Amino acid sequence: MSLDLSKLAKELSASSSEILKSPLDSSQVIHSLISIAENIEHAASIISTGYSNTRPYLKAEVVEQLLTKHPLPSMPSSWNVVSADGSHIDIDRHLPVPCSLINMGVCKLTYGETPLSELYNEPTLKINERDLCITNPSNNNEVELLTGQLLSLERAIIEIGTLKEAVADIKNNLPTLALVDGSLILWGLSGQAYKTYVREHFIEHGLLHHMDGIKKIADNFPLSLAAYISFPRTTEVINSIRASICEKSSDYCGEHCNSRRTNETPCSLANNLLDRDLFEIYLSAGERSPIYRSQSSIPHLYYGKHQIYFFYINTGQEIGRVEIPKWVAENPQLLNLSHSLIFDQCKRGQGYPVAISESHEQAVLNGKDRELFKNLVLQFMQRPGIRALTSQKERSKRSPWL
Repeated sequence: MSLDLSKLAKELSASSSEILKSPLDSSQVIHSLISIAENIEHAASIISTGYSNTRPYLKAEVVEQLLTKHPLPSMPSSWNVVSADGSHIDIDRHLPVPCSLINMGVCKLTYGETPLSELYNEPTLKINERDLCITNPSNNNEVELLTGQLLSLERAIIEIGTLKEAVADIKNNLPTLALVDGSLILWGLSGQAYKTYVREHFIEHGLLHHMDGIKKIADNFPLSLAAYISFPRTTEVINSIRASICEKSSDYCGEHCNSRRTNETPCSLANNLLDRDLFEIYLSAGERSPIYRSQSSIPHLYYGKHQIYFFYINTGQEIGRVEIPKWVAENPQLLNLSHSLIFDQCKRGQGYPVAISESHEQAVLNGKDRELFKNLVLQFMQRPGIRALTSQKERSKRSPWL
């Protein structure tokens, strides 16, 4: 039976008065917060935003300034932008054999004197136990099935690996931006009780291995690695300002405040604000914020020389968050390359990086693709000599009787 839209409309209508409540105009509050933040001494903000887990919120570590703006830098005359994105089909327990599919889409664009584009995708089937599971190298009886959140993490690692392979094929040695959608922080591992071998599979042997490879390629020509997050809901910069103006100890804050709000002044100026709320007012089109260092526990504990930094950029259409590894953040040429080329990509893509959009189109698996994949697996399992069993629930879905 299809979705009953009339019932849903009644639910929405009943809730609309609460949903559509307009909060008081926050622009005046944000301007006050900006004025305060711009007058905080740099040394004091560094101390206030140093790594600490006693406050009830995640804050960013100040690197350049707590709050300042950087104009759009000049662009190279010719350049490359390379992006990789992925989509996947998870294990279906109703199929006769456990299997999953990860499809990688790649977009390689060259701009300038000799423009060029290359689009392709690479599907990877996981059907053997060695591909479907993470095995503890110290005990091969200890395995973790790659499904659900773990399969999403696996896809993220393969995206970075595919990006590394794509930039390794570049022959023109032009300045290049290697770009992925989403975060360079493996948030799916945060707060989880995964065993060490699982974490090492994704971080040390996965993400960091590929980032090492990209950094090595960057020795040959200007190459920046960045991740773009559209419409971010993060609050790390707001929380850094909050920590910098807080008149109480971090222990007091931990006992009396929460991650989004406080009753204490002047910190309450930051209540319920997002970073993008601040930078929508503070940044003009093309400008970026200072760079900040992430204090997420995952990179802080495990990323080593690839610590994650980030900045916000006004693309002209939205405030985007850009994450970069330490070696990009500390290289002014690569930092400016990231800034200028991401703005250009968003301008060409009507607010969103064109290379990411194109790689996504190559990777996306729609409903028809998913059904074709399922049918292909079922057809293969019907070959002579293969014993194929499927659930009665699956048969029922394929043969409705009413």
